[in-house]
Amino acid sequence: MTNTEIRPFRLDVPEADLADLRDRLARTRWPDELPGVGWSHGAPLGYLRDLAEYWRTSYDWRRHEAALNQHPQFTTEIDGQKIHFLHVRSPEPDALPLVVSHGWPSSVAEYLDVIGPLTNPRAHGGDPADAFHLVIPSLPGYGLSGPTRELGWGSTRVARAWRELMRRLGYERYGAQGGDWGSWISRELGMTDQEHVVGVHTNGLVTFPSGDPAELADLTEDEAEWLRRAEYYMEELYGYKKIQSTRPQALAYALTDSPVGQLAWIVSVVKEWTDCGDTPEDAIDRDRILTTVMLYWLTNTAGSSARSFVETPDTAEEVDVPTEIRPSTVPTGVAVFPRDIIRPMRRFAERDNHNILRWTEFDRGGTFAATEQPDLFVDDVRAFFRLVRDGRN
Repeated sequence: MTNTEIRPFRLDVPEADLADLRDRLARTRWPDELPGVGWSHGAPLGYLRDLAEYWRTSYDWRRHEAALNQHPQFTTEIDGQKIHFLHVRSPEPDALPLVVSHGWPSSVAEYLDVIGPLTNPRAHGGDPADAFHLVIPSLPGYGLSGPTRELGWGSTRVARAWRELMRRLGYERYGAQGGDWGSWISRELGMTDQEHVVGVHTNGLVTFPSGDPAELADLTEDEAEWLRRAEYYMEELYGYKKIQSTRPQALAYALTDSPVGQLAWIVSVVKEWTDCGDTPEDAIDRDRILTTVMLYWLTNTAGSSARSFVETPDTAEEVDVPTEIRPSTVPTGVAVFPRDIIRPMRRFAERDNHNILRWTEFDRGGTFAATEQPDLFVDDVRAFFRLVRDGRN
């Protein structure tokens, strides 16, 4: 019999786990490094040693654990998988329920700075009519949802799980928001549950060329730049995806055994995917980075989160656009940040999403917009859902 119970959850990491982490950090066996390569080969040795020492001696997990515990958390089982989620209800009676999906290498901690403004705009200088009841799940195989136990947890299956989650919570009418892979999950959710989803807002929307040469004729300057960035992604930034989508188990041994290995793997891509200068900390506070790393380390989900890439296409080579991408008519909002992994091309987005009501291009920010630019993120989410709250679009 399926267990549909929703159980309260509170983070309380055993002190022995924290002591083990500090011990492992102290015994790190460091690699050598070529001179002058900077970040081009991954996180530089000097930077990572400094960050790891801070992690070992100064980072206060209990403070960040308490910050997460300020928000109501729950777990439930859906389709055989444990699902952890934050469920923060607004004090406003007419608030719109909104399910928010993160990507990789992210976690529910990405949204800590926007929970207050989105759930209680009245207390943050906003209009109470813009309030949301927030549901922020940890993706299956990620963090506090724990490892997945079988193949098949692609975006469609996750979307079905979110549909069931919102049903269990009693929400008849709701919105979806997602970043990175979460944008694809949210799009799928909108199509899977059109009867109840009033709109989908994304940052980091994934778009693909179909292979038709006519699509790439007469490109604008901005579209040509999109192609250059896509080529750069495939040549310089695609290694993480190639490994995780082909040999996730081989990678899992190193990341599961070495906290510095997990730290380096995450920090190296955060540097590439944020609107930062010399280090990722120019875009995201080091404690927030470490909190997300902790949520992977403490839950032993390095392997299962990597494994999710086996079922997560993000290039034209991995998806047959004409037959596999279902056109969506769900009201859609797209926020574009300059350091998204690959910025969406509008002509491709409109080909696949026939009801884009809002398209906003920002001059700062990157993949983890809710942490990097929380004010821009909040304003755009509010503005889009004003267009669909009354259900006329």
